[in-house]
Amino acid sequence: MSLENKKVGLALGGGAALGATHIGVLKAIDELNIEVSYVSGTSIGALIAALFAFEMNHKAIEKISEQLKWGDIAGMTLSKYGLLSNNKMEDLILENIGDVNFDQSGIPIAIIATNVSNGQKVVIKEGRIAPAVMASTCIPGIFIPTEINDQLLVDGGIVENVPISPLNAMGADVVIAVDLNSGHTYDRPKNIIDVLLNSFHFTMMSASKIQTNTADVLIKPDLSSFSRTNIDQTKELIDIGYKEAKKVLKNYISL
Repeated sequence: MSLENKKVGLALGGGAALGATHIGVLKAIDELNIEVSYVSGTSIGALIAALFAFEMNHKAIEKISEQLKWGDIAGMTLSKYGLLSNNKMEDLILENIGDVNFDQSGIPIAIIATNVSNGQKVVIKEGRIAPAVMASTCIPGIFIPTEINDQLLVDGGIVENVPISPLNAMGADVVIAVDLNSGHTYDRPKNIIDVLLNSFHFTMMSASKIQTNTADVLIKPDLSSFSRTNIDQTKELIDIGYKEAKKVLKNYISL
């Protein structure tokens, strides 16, 4: 199978702080001159997908990631629905690509969230980008849900952590999927955030293994030595994502 002359869809999965790996994947895609026709994202993958869809390249996204601190994307809240607010995620989107709508993107994009009232998958492809990213990154119990169209939405990783199905529906001939959770190991939790994050990721790992079987090209770097919460590991993650993506993708193009 070749990626050339095909409509390529790129699915960026969730994985908390491991999301910096996606930037390395984008770097490899750029160097190999692979044209992405559609992009989808879940959780941290939704943030990277949104920036990419609005024509920010891997270098620009890397600059943003290097400057991020936990306090930049989370704040304390007294809500009964969660420990933290991720309103700053919306601010991050507004500062970098503006208050934009889905139909303004350079690359068609879909974002996955979960309706916390009924557990159903919600594929967001219209309206404002910023609230959609907020919704997809709302890890249950940690962040308060985001309300869109009278639906309380939380992290899309519950229903489809590596969002392949929206790309098939959008018309992709070939889907490249990035799974950040394959073979990940877990340290003893140090605090309540670690407990909640570990529990959340345990629930979605089995489903992810089944879902990624439908990908045409699967990139699954070994991130077992990295923390899901430490955002001071950006450069190392980018490097691993780049090397793994380059190794996998070069098999599908003519060099």
